[in-house]
This record gives sequence, structure tokens and C-alpha cells, in this order.
Amino acid sequence: MKYPLVEYPFSKSDLSSGRRILSKGKFITMNKITKQFEKKFAKYLGVKYALMVNSGSSANLLAFFALINPKAKKRINFKDECIIPSICWSTSLWPIVQAGLKPVFVDVDLKTFNINLNDLKKKITKKTKAILTVHVLGNSTNMNELKKIIKQKKLILIEDTCESLGSKFGSKFLGSFGRFGTFSFYVSHQISAGEGGMIVCNDYNDYKIIHSLRSHGWDRGLNNSKKNSFNFINSGFNLRPMDITAAIGLNQFKRLNKMIQIRSSNRKKIVNSIKSSQNWNDQIEFLISSEKVKPSWFGLPILINKKYLNKKKKYLSYLNKNGIETRPIISGNFLNQPASKLYRLNAKKETFKNADEIEKRGFFIGLQTKKIDTNLVKFLTKKLLMIDKI
Repeated sequence: MKYPLVEYPFSKSDLSSGRRILSKGKFITMNKITKQFEKKFAKYLGVKYALMVNSGSSANLLAFFALINPKAKKRINFKDECIIPSICWSTSLWPIVQAGLKPVFVDVDLKTFNINLNDLKKKITKKTKAILTVHVLGNSTNMNELKKIIKQKKLILIEDTCESLGSKFGSKFLGSFGRFGTFSFYVSHQISAGEGGMIVCNDYNDYKIIHSLRSHGWDRGLNNSKKNSFNFINSGFNLRPMDITAAIGLNQFKRLNKMIQIRSSNRKKIVNSIKSSQNWNDQIEFLISSEKVKPSWFGLPILINKKYLNKKKKYLSYLNKNGIETRPIISGNFLNQPASKLYRLNAKKETFKNADEIEKRGFFIGLQTKKIDTNLVKFLTKKLLMIDKI
């Protein structure tokens, strides 16, 4: 029996949606289907504008380059500080650096794995202009408290929601609180287009900036521009998606709520089975959703009981050899990564106690979007509780 991190994500109708684009005998770059997906995505999230790009990483890149752009209304400048949690993905961080800003790391909360608001408050200085919050694995920090800090200190909020599409805090979707929200449609995420991502915002000026930055800096596709305009109004990249990926993503997007429900149900089955097992002895601990969060779970993160930490390497090897694929929680404490040393991101050699503990104790397994049966639940329960016996 096997339990991979990611099951094959595409249905027959997903693939048919992509094939229809090819069968039309037209160009396959972004076109009408991309626009349809953007409109439906914005409507679902309750925001004014959504712009599809070729990855969630590119969405993060656009967010920060829009903030430093000369056309930005509330612009941030070279070497201004942006706060970021120490548990993050690499391309949550690098756009901050690439935009010429200074990343300031804060610790995370041990229970939610999200940004620690107490540590965040301590790190705010006169140079702080923005906060990037990473909504970890379907969970979030207390967004009401974060909004208070943002308002009081007059900061800009960017939400990396690449792992949390469909999660809500209160009545609002994560990704709709900040100036920009970013999303990923990579193969393992809540929906998949193979590759692809989305960036959302509510200000038309911000939308015009990211729209032109996405495609070479021209104004093609914006109001009052000619269809085939070569009028360059800004700097730019080429971060466009293809209509094929948009078609696949849009087709999966129709099933998002159903897949969220199935993942949540599968998670409950696994956790309840483990905790009700006769072999249960607090060997492992599970991430719980933050108060007021209705999570769209991405993966099943697990913390190993401290008394079994000396067995972690052997335990993970055992799980993988027995067909249960594992991986670290995001990138662990990113300041422990070799690239952080290369760019001297922690010159002061600060410690991040909770992030280090999550890295040392943590790993996660996948959550499938198809209902899992009793035999698979029993298999997972037996193998995951073997740490005190190997």
C-alpha cells in the first residue's frame, strides 16, 4: 500500500479542457479562457481584480515590484524593511530581496505555524513599510490583530496564500485582506493547473501596474489600449500563463469547495483513527486551526514528541520505505538554509526558537482529494504510530 504526497491531480474533464484549447488550432498563450478564470476567481474571493500568472512565485514577484514601482500610489523604497515569518517558502522571500528591500524575520507561533504577532510587534521600526504574511498549509494568524497592527503602524500587507486557497478567517477569504494576495496552482495545491498562479488586489492603479509588469511593461489589454499595442508604459517581465493552464485551472476551480470538504474529511479520519488507536501514546502532535479560521487544508503537518526526536531520521526513513511519502514543513526555518548564509540574511545571528522547533520536530504527509477508505486509514494509523517501536 502506498500513500504519496501528491496523487495524480487531473480528471478527464480537466484534460479535455486543455485539449479543447489545442484543438482550436489557435495560439495557446493567454486569451479568453485566462480572462474567464480571472473574473471567476475575483468573484469567488470577493475582490475587484485578479490577474493570472505562470506561477505563485511570479505572483509574489509582481506584488513586490508593484510596491516599488514609480506609478505606485503608496510606494516603498530601496532598503525599506519588510517583515516576513522565518518559516516561509524561498519565493516568498526572494522577491523582497530582488526588489531591493530588506527582509526582517520574525518567529512563528508553535501551535499555528504562522507569524508570531508578539515577535512581529517587537521587530517593527521606522524603516518597516510592509509585512508579508504566509498563510501556512491552510491556516493563518489572527487576522483581526494583524489588521490592527497594519492600521496603527500604517503598513502594507501582502498575503502569500499559495498554500491556503479557500481558507477563511471569519467571513473573509485569506488573500483578500491585504493590498495584494497571491495564490499558486502548482500540482500539489488546492487546485492545480500543472503550473500557474494568481495575484489579486482591490485598487485599479495597482491592477494596472501588475497587468503591465506581467507582460513586458506594455499597456495591451488595459482600458483604452489598442488590441495589439506596442506601447510600453512601464518596466516588465514575461510572466504570462497559457490558455491551456487557465482552462485546466478553471475546470478544477469548479470543484474547489468539494475538494476542500474531502480533504477536511480525510484529515479527520486519519487524526481520529490515530488518537483512538490502542497504540496511541502522544507519539505525534497535529496542527490545529487557529480561532476563527475555516481551513482549506493542504497536507497533514505533524510534530514528533520531543522524547522521540533521536528517532526522527530513522522514523521518516521507515515511513518512506513503507510507502508513506514525507517532506519538511515548507522549508523549515529558512534562515537555516544555505542560501540564507550566502546572502547574509541573518548577520546578527538571531535565534528563532519556535521555527527551529518546528523544523526539528516537524514533517508532513499529503491529503488526498479523493475519499480514502478504511484500509488506507488503518495502514496510516499503524505506520505513523510506529515511532516508539522502531
